[in-house]
Amino acid sequence: MTEPTQVTIDTSLEGISVITINRPERKNAVDTLTAEALYQAIVNFEDDPKQKVCVLTGAGGTFCAGADLHGVAQANHDKPAANLQPVNGRNLGPMGPSRMMVKKPVICAVSGYAVAGGLELSLLADMRVVEEDAVFGVFCRRWGVPLIDGGTVRLQAIVGLGRALDMILTGRAIGAQEALAMGLASRVVSKGESLKEAIALAKQLIAFPDLCLNTDRQSCYYSVYDASSFQDAMVQEFNAGEKVISKEAIAGAARFSKGLGRHGNFQDHSKL
Repeated sequence: MTEPTQVTIDTSLEGISVITINRPERKNAVDTLTAEALYQAIVNFEDDPKQKVCVLTGAGGTFCAGADLHGVAQANHDKPAANLQPVNGRNLGPMGPSRMMVKKPVICAVSGYAVAGGLELSLLADMRVVEEDAVFGVFCRRWGVPLIDGGTVRLQAIVGLGRALDMILTGRAIGAQEALAMGLASRVVSKGESLKEAIALAKQLIAFPDLCLNTDRQSCYYSVYDASSFQDAMVQEFNAGEKVISKEAIAGAARFSKGLGRHGNFQDHSKL
């Protein structure tokens, strides 16, 4: 009997790719086939110019319980699986796309558990919309399974080194409200509402001038991960932003000059 599609992709909403990990019988734990499917889904999202924002979620009330430890227990050290190869740029990682810096915005809709590799997968996103009873945690601490999908890299960049070490060393469960307080969660919503809210947030992003949004986003990531100094980050920000001025900023300023968007009104902006 073949396993159901491990990852589903819904592009029925204009400009939004909803990618769902679809192994609810395994709490959406990721095995090699799921990692490959998830990786390809993210690559396809990046490569499609019509798709502007990705919403990543899990089926059946759980985001992702991490790597499928049933598969890990049967791993052959002498012949590593396709998703257990050394890092080589943006190649396939254990959880799939975990080695990628995705080129367009990603929002995670988190329900249930986002633990171990599932926590790492959620860190791929720019924002995490989290249900009120959701749980984050480095639960793999108990079994000697290391963070090899960016957990030690991304988590401390998002919540700070002290909080990251608290989570990483103890493995303890982090609820939605604590996640919100530390900046791990971007929004907390009622149970069952994370996907709806993530899609609403994606629609909000799509309404903004696209080049400017992505340029500012990329400058943030450059500053955090790639800049050699404060001055380097400032130079990159200016040089990238300068290219936006003639394409979007002048037209946008002209619209404001005509009376649109006054007093912080976000209701009357649209694509330039």
